Amino acid sequence: MLELRPNCECCDKDLPPESREAMICTFECTFCVECATDVLAGTCPNCGGELVRRPVRPLGKLEKYPASTKRVLKAEGCAPKAA
Repeated sequence: MLELRPNCECCDKDLPPESREAMICTFECTFCVECATDVLAGTCPNCGGELVRRPVRPLGKLEKYPASTKRVLKAEGCAPKAA
């Protein structure tokens, strides 16, 4: 079950469970679409995996299986991916 983390690890932007702007890797590292595309070039800075849009959990399931409230933030921010 996906955690549906509540924020971007780079810029700390809020990413509520219904957000279509959340991007994740296979380890659920979570980034906003702006950081994922403009800063990270679609690659997770933690594992090197591909960042894809996080699915939205249906409301009925969200009530039974709530999203995480634990915020994860890279203290140093995210450096742009080297070309």
